[in-house]
Amino acid sequence: MADRRSNVTYREAEQDYFAKRALRRHAGVWSLWALGVAAVISGDFFGWNFGLEFGFGGLLVATLVITVMYLGLCYSIAEMSPALPHTGGAYSFGRTAMGPWGGFITGVAESIEYVVTPAVIVVGIGGYMDSITSDLFGFSMPAPVWWAIFYALFIGLNVIGVEASFRFSVFICLAALLILVVFWAGALTKLDFQAQAIDSVGGWFPEGVSGIFFAIPFAIWFYLAIEELPLAAEESHDPRKDIPRGTIYGMFTLIVAAFLTLFLSAGIAPGSKGLSESAEPLFDGLKTIFGDGTAASLLALIAVTGLVASFHTIIFAYGRNIYSLSRAGYFPNALSVTHGTRQTPHVALLLGAVIGYILALILQYSGSDSVGAALLTMAVFGAVISYVMQMVSFVLLRRNRPNIERPYRSPLGEAGAIVAGVIAAVSLVSLFFNADYRPGIVGVAIWFALSVVYFAVAGRHKLILSPEEEFAMTGGEHGAHLETEGYGRTHVGDIAAGAAGRDPRDPGGPSAPAG
Repeated sequence: MADRRSNVTYREAEQDYFAKRALRRHAGVWSLWALGVAAVISGDFFGWNFGLEFGFGGLLVATLVITVMYLGLCYSIAEMSPALPHTGGAYSFGRTAMGPWGGFITGVAESIEYVVTPAVIVVGIGGYMDSITSDLFGFSMPAPVWWAIFYALFIGLNVIGVEASFRFSVFICLAALLILVVFWAGALTKLDFQAQAIDSVGGWFPEGVSGIFFAIPFAIWFYLAIEELPLAAEESHDPRKDIPRGTIYGMFTLIVAAFLTLFLSAGIAPGSKGLSESAEPLFDGLKTIFGDGTAASLLALIAVTGLVASFHTIIFAYGRNIYSLSRAGYFPNALSVTHGTRQTPHVALLLGAVIGYILALILQYSGSDSVGAALLTMAVFGAVISYVMQMVSFVLLRRNRPNIERPYRSPLGEAGAIVAGVIAAVSLVSLFFNADYRPGIVGVAIWFALSVVYFAVAGRHKLILSPEEEFAMTGGEHGAHLETEGYGRTHVGDIAAGAAGRDPRDPGGPSAPAG
């Protein structure tokens, strides 16, 4: 069936297509809270600190602005996700609001974010682990070896099954928060805020106003990936209630953690200056509190849990993102096949790991001074594009699809989404301010462009009526209640036969019968 308005073509899925792509429901509200918080918590352990290069004041203002953006984003997706409870998440929102092209652009931007982010985190894990083993045992391994070990471990854990993934997420999230509480309490005993946070870098704003813009990508690291919760919709027992609650609870947990970490880490030695260049900022802080030697190294080993928490949960996220786009035909269909007994998207999980590992290797051997910081800005590039697209989707869904059932409504409304979208757009521009990281941004922009070319040439002619597509094409008649309705209820012929009666405002509805 050809949809001439969107210039895409749908094909009928074979009889057992969705059976080969089955997922299993397991998560409740606290599992989802842990998934969201764990996905982000590494931002308190590593990555944010590079923003201190532009002054504590610059990073503080950037963090305040970015907090506003994420509040608008989280309340908006808390409304959209239970209304469109699909594994596609952001892609699903964009698809229903803006048609196949809008869905694809939103989804591929999120793919970039979630594939690159674990690569950022595994670089941090490698830095921590090598420092620890050097201190405790006197041996060191090349960074890529550490990366390979951790990718192998956590791809394996994600393949084992959704039950193991969510249980581990809850455990590791609580462990990471406990480590942060110990650090915050210890830092209060060593606090010398003015000298360490401000004077060590020459004042509040040593780079002037421009420092705020330079610091934005690193402020985003305090919250990046909290928006992944909608990707768990088809593995949640009650996505209509639990995903909004898990998202909002998680966001407020992260706000508290972000500001405590920012003030207390910068306020003790080595201060803003030392932390701005550190690959192990929390380790440096623990050494200030507890001294060098075995005790600090053992605490740092425990502190790696924060990085592991995010690494594990964002691997979950890119697996579901690639799976959903593949299931609908935007990516090759083979990527969405799930494990026969464990019902996890093992092919998508492995592909994302290979791409992320190769990106880290390229930067490692290209002479980049900071592989982690360069990768971080690349991840933020994909993230802020997806944020802009999701906020546009929210406004369009409010205006063009007012009758969609919305179990939760954002108290911030369209205004919150518009403010978040504007800040995200400004954040996208800010990525190009820093010449040191510009080559990575250009590289990931090329990746984005090549993905669009693939969809234009091939992907748009291979679409399948997955739940996200069903919902958009039927105006919400099918695809909204998967837990009771099941999969594959709508067929290409059904859509073609009903095309004449489609609401002309429907951006996903076909304008002509199959052709």
